[in-house]
Amino acid sequence: MKVGVISLTREQHDRLNTINKAIAGFITVDEAAEHLGISARQVQRLKIEVKTNGPAALIHKNTNRKPSNAISDELKAKILEIRKKSGFKDANFNHFQELLSVHHQIDISYSALYRMLTGEGEKSPKKRRRFKKHRRRKRREQAGSLIQIDASPFDWLGIGAMLALHGTIDDATGQVTGLYLCKHECMLGYHEVMRRMIDVFGVPDSIYADRHTIFRSPNADKARSVDAPPGMKVNETQFGRAMSELRIQIIAARSAQAKGRIERLWETLQSRLPVEFEINGIKDIDSANAFLSHYIFAYNSEFAVEPEDAESAFLPLEEGQTLDYILCIKETRKLDNGQVFSYSGKLFQIEKSDYSSWMPPKAEITVMVSPYIGIKAAYKNLVFSTKPSEKKKKVSAKEAVSAPVVDPSVYRSEFAWNPNDGMQWRPGLPTYREVFEIVREIFEKPFSKPKGQHSDRKGSGHNTDAVSIPLDSSV
Repeated sequence: MKVGVISLTREQHDRLNTINKAIAGFITVDEAAEHLGISARQVQRLKIEVKTNGPAALIHKNTNRKPSNAISDELKAKILEIRKKSGFKDANFNHFQELLSVHHQIDISYSALYRMLTGEGEKSPKKRRRFKKHRRRKRREQAGSLIQIDASPFDWLGIGAMLALHGTIDDATGQVTGLYLCKHECMLGYHEVMRRMIDVFGVPDSIYADRHTIFRSPNADKARSVDAPPGMKVNETQFGRAMSELRIQIIAARSAQAKGRIERLWETLQSRLPVEFEINGIKDIDSANAFLSHYIFAYNSEFAVEPEDAESAFLPLEEGQTLDYILCIKETRKLDNGQVFSYSGKLFQIEKSDYSSWMPPKAEITVMVSPYIGIKAAYKNLVFSTKPSEKKKKVSAKEAVSAPVVDPSVYRSEFAWNPNDGMQWRPGLPTYREVFEIVREIFEKPFSKPKGQHSDRKGSGHNTDAVSIPLDSSV
């Protein structure tokens, strides 16, 4: 019999008591088996084991023995060391599990990782909230049938500055179709997420947006009221006009909860994106937008689901449509006798080309403005480049002699003013600065949420003199 100090649990002590009674003859083998809930054969085996090895026979042989599939002390120490690194320490447990696999090729189950980290006194930054009883709207059946669009202000880069992340998510599959970061919630952000979605996925059937003034006129509800003046006109917004040209229906949501899928997306991204940005050393908007263009595919592989109907509702651009000439500002102006027009308090002139002489004096043109094309003019399905023009001033002979001679090649050299603004239009002219200011004022102008609604939360430019395109509408 083995001699030593052993420790038994209450259950093991009760089993030892019963087996000792069976050995001493106080109870039969059948009575012991019934009491312990085991077979008579098992009782006979335990009697022999207890006689040979004493109480130690009732302790399982694997007690205090490390399992063969247990995490080694070296691996545990490595994981805990990684957890302390910048970026990784802020990730929730599920995200941290993914980061270990992607960046360190460490595959570990969530339950094992959870036990390891909670054993060290850690708590996941993101806890599951208690389930709230409410009816969820059924998903659309086809991908591209309905796209939810919104923007969320948050310190995405961890630099202490609130930035607006614009995004779109497909209602049927839950896949993110576009993300774009800007300083404010603005037209540039919404145009860019639409551009990214259409370039990769196609043109959707409809979008679901809030009652932001960028999507719909503030007079839209007033026109429907009982006391509205008869014949009250409601103009389309510039974004609404672009969607009309793309044949995309805009559906206005009455609350943030109505578009809950994208609101939940912000909650997930606010937990994950700052971690991804920090791990990849991203601290500026341009680098973030370059990263986001391919991050959506990693996100979709993790969270997207299969649609009920496999046939997609996304469509390609219609033949003859040019996205740069749709996702822009369009306004009507009149030319003077010198093919000069006024826009945003400045004068612009049509650049000479093979077709510019076709435009008669006082012709009505459509001015198109965007960061991709700069300021262009369209007339009868032809698009013309423009250049800033100034009113001619009378210069005296004395001033003409004293005026310094400026070498124009200096302004056209590679050292010409070229801001890091993330936009693609680069005409390389000395007048680019003032034109850029006009474009930035229009597209980066911050918009505010409508009352009662709050959220918690690149290619080459087109310098062709004349291009034939269809103009579905102009504002």
